[in-house]
Amino acid sequence: MNYSKAVVTFVLCVTFCVSGTAPSTFAQKGTPTARALKFKDERVTLPFTFRRSEPDDPYLTRLREEYALAGLVKGKGGDYEKVRAVSRWVRTRWEHNGSNMPEKPDPISILEEAKQGKRFRCVEYSAVLAAALNAVGVRARVLSLLTEDVETRESGAAHVVAEAYLADRKKWVMVDGQYDVVPTLKGKPLGAVEFQRALAKREKGLGVDTFSGMSAEGYFEWVAPYLFYFVTRFDGRYGVATSRKELVLVPVGAKEPKVVQRKWPIGDVVYTNSLRAFNDARP
Repeated sequence: MNYSKAVVTFVLCVTFCVSGTAPSTFAQKGTPTARALKFKDERVTLPFTFRRSEPDDPYLTRLREEYALAGLVKGKGGDYEKVRAVSRWVRTRWEHNGSNMPEKPDPISILEEAKQGKRFRCVEYSAVLAAALNAVGVRARVLSLLTEDVETRESGAAHVVAEAYLADRKKWVMVDGQYDVVPTLKGKPLGAVEFQRALAKREKGLGVDTFSGMSAEGYFEWVAPYLFYFVTRFDGRYGVATSRKELVLVPVGAKEPKVVQRKWPIGDVVYTNSLRAFNDARP
C-alpha cells in the first residue's frame, strides 16, 4: 500500500478540529494505555514531492518583521530553544475557542484577527506556530492527528498540532500550540509517532515541556486517542496558491480511512505505511 487518490478534497484540517473539554479535566493517575502501532521503515517513492517556503520568501519575511520574530529567538542556543520561545509566544496570542474559525486561514490574517480579540481553534494555533517557526529558520509542518474511529465518530475526530524539524538533532518534535506542550521522554522532546509509541509502552519518564502549567497526565489521557492516523500536506508554502494534496500515515494492518465523521469524503490524499516516507518531509 503506497498511495490512493480519492475524489473529494480532504478538508480535515479546516473543519474537524476537536473542541470540548480541556485536558486537565481528564487527569488520572498513571500513564494512559495506548494501542501499540506498527509502521514500516522502507523507502517509498511518493507520487508528489514536499514543497516548503524558505525564511526569506516574501510572506515569511513579512511575518517575521511585522511580529518581531527575530528578536523572539535572538540568543537562543539551538533549534529546540527557538521552538520553545515561539510556542510560548503563539500560545499567548489568543485564548482557545473550539468552534470559531477565522475569516481567512493564513497565519498573518489569523494574527491580525486575534489582535482584535477573536479566539480560534487548534487548527489556527498550529498554522501560526508552523509559519512562525519557518520564518525564523526552523522547518515546521502542520500535523493532523486522527482517531482510529475517524470514519464512525459523529464529532471530535481530530486534533491539530505542529511538528518542528530540529536540524541540530536531526529529528521531528511534536509541538501542541494550543496548550504550549512538547511531549518528552526523560527530558528529550518526542515526535508525534515517538510519543504514541512511548504511551503504548507506558515508558517511565514521560512528561511534557510547557510554560502553561498543563498536567502531563491530563494531557496524555486527552490526546492519546488522536494519535492513530497522522496527516500532513505535501505543499506547505505560504503566500502562494498551493495544492491541497496530503499524506496520510496509516498503521500497518489498519484501514485506510475514506470518510470523516460518517459523511465527509476524504480526497486528494496519498496513503502510506512508511514512517520513513512520512518523515522525509524535511529539508
